[in-house]
Amino acid sequence: MKTCTILLLATAAWAAMPPGLPRVDPDLEAGLREILASLELEGLAAEHKLSISLLDLSDPRVERYASVNDRQMMYAASLPKLGILLAAFEAMREGRLARTAAIEASLTRMIRLSANDDASRIIQRLGYEFIARTLAGPKYRLYDPAAQGGIWVGKAYGPSGFRRHVELWRPEPISGEWHAANTLQVARFFWMLARGGLATPAFNASMKRMLSEPATSEYFVEGLRAIGVQHLYRKFGTYANVHCDAVLVEHGGKRYVAVAMVNDASGPRILPLLIRDLHQLAMRSSEYGPKGIQRSH
Repeated sequence: MKTCTILLLATAAWAAMPPGLPRVDPDLEAGLREILASLELEGLAAEHKLSISLLDLSDPRVERYASVNDRQMMYAASLPKLGILLAAFEAMREGRLARTAAIEASLTRMIRLSANDDASRIIQRLGYEFIARTLAGPKYRLYDPAAQGGIWVGKAYGPSGFRRHVELWRPEPISGEWHAANTLQVARFFWMLARGGLATPAFNASMKRMLSEPATSEYFVEGLRAIGVQHLYRKFGTYANVHCDAVLVEHGGKRYVAVAMVNDASGPRILPLLIRDLHQLAMRSSEYGPKGIQRSH
């Protein structure tokens, strides 16, 4: 019964899919359901405490997607710093923000070390409204109320003494959280990154470089390094019982995006095991489904 409920939730989520991702691949979806069962994660998924998106990009003609609760808006800790990163490079593209070594170093620390002070300084330079317009605008639609939300930055990061007048803006309307995301739109961010579609080609390359060489080894990095994966581009977030990770992996001639958000104390144990199985599923996913058929967008 739990598995059927998960399938119905995942399938219904595609009723009004935003542009940019293929529709669910039924065989990849079946593989994801098998992973949930084998790791005994069906209960967390049914309680909406677990969200997953898996996007196989190995064959650009036949991109494959599978998910569970991928539009569930959740508190996302530092994962929305991806939105700050994109907004900063859009501001550079528009000439609103100078591209300096200091700014690039600050952005790199924000991504690799998840440095809160750097995130809040960039928010102060850009303003909440510019970040929100970048994410919600037609170019990216990484926050889309019609598609049940996305990436949201509603307040600064770090100690309140540092945040001062940039501390608060507004909570995300659906979840009521100040820093929120769903796995669908985080997957879309990495989908566009993989295609070179963020800001400009040069700026996209800079963002990809910043997302490489993760400075921490927990969660997805722990699981992937244990099986020999070297080329990955990643952002994680954690606070209290919320544990999130998102990665673009390039390995063995294949490429995929995996995103997971767990609202449970078991998250640090779950995520390394989950990415191990998601990796194995993505690496063999070309075996699934009819070859050469483009999924509708």
